[in-house]
Amino acid sequence: MNRPITTARRSILRRFAAGVLLGLLPLTALAADPLRIGLILPLTGPFASTGKQIEAAVRLYSAKNGDTVAGRKVQLIVKDDTGVAPETTKRIAQELVVQDKVNVLAGFGLTPLALAAAPVATEAKIPMVVMAAATSIIPSKSPMIVRSGFTLPQITGPIADWAAKNRIKRVVTMVTDYGPGIDAEKTFIARFKAGGGEVVESIRTPLRNPDYAPFLQRAKDAKPDALFVFVPSGEGLAVMKQFDDRGLKQAGIRLIGTGDVTDDDLLENMGAAAVGVITSFHYSAAHDSPENKAYVDAFTRANNGMRPNFHSVGGYDGMNLIYEAVKKTGGTANGEALVEAMKGLKWVSPRGPMAIDPASRDVVQTVYLREVKIVNGKPWNVEFDKVENVRDPGN
Repeated sequence: MNRPITTARRSILRRFAAGVLLGLLPLTALAADPLRIGLILPLTGPFASTGKQIEAAVRLYSAKNGDTVAGRKVQLIVKDDTGVAPETTKRIAQELVVQDKVNVLAGFGLTPLALAAAPVATEAKIPMVVMAAATSIIPSKSPMIVRSGFTLPQITGPIADWAAKNRIKRVVTMVTDYGPGIDAEKTFIARFKAGGGEVVESIRTPLRNPDYAPFLQRAKDAKPDALFVFVPSGEGLAVMKQFDDRGLKQAGIRLIGTGDVTDDDLLENMGAAAVGVITSFHYSAAHDSPENKAYVDAFTRANNGMRPNFHSVGGYDGMNLIYEAVKKTGGTANGEALVEAMKGLKWVSPRGPMAIDPASRDVVQTVYLREVKIVNGKPWNVEFDKVENVRDPGN
């Protein structure tokens, strides 16, 4: 009598169980979806060294920490924006969002490119990790932006303070005429004057195809104690060569600046001409810490002896930021949740201690004073002082 009822119940239970399993299939598939990171970099053109350094560091981070985070396979989609056309960067960002369905946008070699992509991140509610572009205002252009690199005002203040305290009274400033350069110029002038110094002339050079010779001659003619320089990554070699050719050093003019001008990636090619240059910056390949020694060793071995520079740590720490945020969300790739998870993160980077300010979504880090010295036959940016927990002055 009970047998038909039992059979019926079993049939119902089997159908119910099958329905439950079918209902769970989309969730299982979702959990298995890869974490897609769209990396937009200048891999060709005048700023290709920036893209080369960041991509190498991003791949090194994945090789060291694994290509899976919180149960999700990490899929890297790398795109070249050539570094000179903001409309190209914006189009690539849109394609990555719509066609490739990325969960995170990252990279951004120069400020105009980051600013072009910001509205795309805002509209799509996708995190945008700025690994290189350094104008102060960038995070304010989208609530989805978090920076893992640096800002120009942040790293300029210490060299201005140092100059004012070290018998440098009269300075000419020479900066590239775009956002970061203007930030550097304004910060240096304000801090140097506050310390009692005089800026006798401010020179701005073009971003594209610059010839520094006439600008350096103007600086020499002004007879300052020092020339303060900011140029984008990749341009330091040309500045150093023409500074030497024009005889500014022989005329008693010191070269000071932000660390871009003595970029680790180019420093060996600068040779003796760079010796004695004083800069302030957030990273040196010569930074003396176990984390950095391991990083430099792994980076150079993975990249045919290439020395890592400051953009490389922007990429390396940007990947750490993404990985740690995904861990905090338990693998959820909701954009707003990821940005929230990034706020306040702290870790020890190859550059030293760093954190993400939860209010500004900008980086807080140590800034070092360095002098180019020959060590074991090669030039290095050797640190001799530091300022800890430096925020962007505008935050």
